Amino acid sequence: MVEETNKGLVMVYTGDGKGKTTAAVGQALRALGHGFRVYMIHFMKGRDYGEFLAAEKLPRLTVDRAGRDCFVNRENPDPVDIELAREGFSRAVKAVKSGDYDLVVLDEINVAVDYGLIPEAELLKLLEEKPPGVDLILTGRGASPELIKRADMVSEVLMIKHHYNSGVAARKGIEY
Repeated sequence: MVEETNKGLVMVYTGDGKGKTTAAVGQALRALGHGFRVYMIHFMKGRDYGEFLAAEKLPRLTVDRAGRDCFVNRENPDPVDIELAREGFSRAVKAVKSGDYDLVVLDEINVAVDYGLIPEAELLKLLEEKPPGVDLILTGRGASPELIKRADMVSEVLMIKHHYNSGVAARKGIEY
């Protein structure tokens, strides 16, 4: 049996299926139930997702956003998208190191790194500098091999079928 220490875990939800953010929100809800303090930042998302609305009702949950409500061009990201992502990453680093939070969720960070909005080296540096006792969740498709190697837990969400493919539009309470 391994002796339990709270070094703080790095958990990754990746893959092309729906549910990565939902899994992270579920983990955050579980942590809140035990009195943890949670900070969640959404990269590349600007609309009022249900998490933002719920945060107003849940103590110890801070939800932040670092993106616009539009798709980012992977090949040629708009400078404003780069600026928003980097400013958000700076806030996320402060949250991780502040001592104010037990769990920090970096939603869609893997995509922001994959699109070149945030340098991978900076994310990997954050993993190295993360204080003990702070759990970190990173979501988004396209997690890099190096991130996967350094993580304590990686779950891949596989798309088998998605309602988008049959023409169903994004719905409040389901996609946002």
